[in-house]
Amino acid sequence: MKLDRFYPIFDGPDWLDRTLPLGVKLVQLRIKDAPGAALRRDVARARDLCRHHGAVLVVNDHWRIAIETGCDWVHLGQEDLDDADISAIRRAGLKLGISTHDDAELDRALALAPDYVALGPVYPTILKKMRWHEQGLDRVTEWKRRIGDIPLVAIGGMSVARAEGAFRAGADIVSAVTDITLRDDPEDRVRQWIEATR
Repeated sequence: MKLDRFYPIFDGPDWLDRTLPLGVKLVQLRIKDAPGAALRRDVARARDLCRHHGAVLVVNDHWRIAIETGCDWVHLGQEDLDDADISAIRRAGLKLGISTHDDAELDRALALAPDYVALGPVYPTILKKMRWHEQGLDRVTEWKRRIGDIPLVAIGGMSVARAEGAFRAGADIVSAVTDITLRDDPEDRVRQWIEATR
């Protein structure tokens, strides 16, 4: 299955309600702080919304809930890998995306045969404090050379204007968060993203 080139990340299913009807076909649900029952409800709701709209849902971090709710994809950061049962994820038939920031992390990710590799932050990001400085487009090109046919996701400081450069550098997919969620009109920004990436 070929993944869409535009990959927004949202912190709740309400965002999916707003953006999936616009044509979003690949989306990550990243909920960091929620009690278990509420988290399970949100993941199940996001799963149902994505199925209704023919979109791919990627659940960030919460691999057990992704398995329990019958989701198809999970995304793990490097810290998440420390505790994740990759065998259980694979036995459940889930596809796996993994974050990388340096050579050692890429080697670790590739050893797990991921279904995509994310590299970031490509540009400075305000989303979260990171110990890595911006990677730059040259690193995108290097990562793509190293991972071959595995899809490469460029994330961190991405905008509609920067997307084309990331694609030229070798990214297969571009991910955005605050470039959408901090806009006065997020729906219009999603439309711009879709136009720029299709």
